[in-house]
Amino acid sequence: MACRLVSRLSSPLFHTNTFARTMSTLSEAQRQTLLQPLLSNGWAMVDNRDAIIKKYQFADFNEAFGFMTRVALKADKMDHHPEWFNVYNRVEVTLSTHDCGGLSQRDVDLATFCDNAIRQ
Repeated sequence: MACRLVSRLSSPLFHTNTFARTMSTLSEAQRQTLLQPLLSNGWAMVDNRDAIIKKYQFADFNEAFGFMTRVALKADKMDHHPEWFNVYNRVEVTLSTHDCGGLSQRDVDLATFCDNAIRQ
């Protein structure tokens, strides 16, 4: 399934710029090659939805919040924002591309970033 993503950037300091990008859900072949390493590293498919989820646990709230901050900065640059839930030292991350109605390369990229961000 392909979708068309249109973003509009505007500011009084800059002219308005419109760009379009086509995004697709992962094919079956991509799911085998791209999702399998994530699933082997603690990510899981969400029941009744084309999405992946992972629960992280940290030493304390400060470490969890630091992780969320690193992911938030990356997600904003990617224009791809996770669904997440945080209580004290736990963070639960759910990824799916709403523009496509399922998993896309963006989800794989952000999931990989999340897994690397816990090592920082």
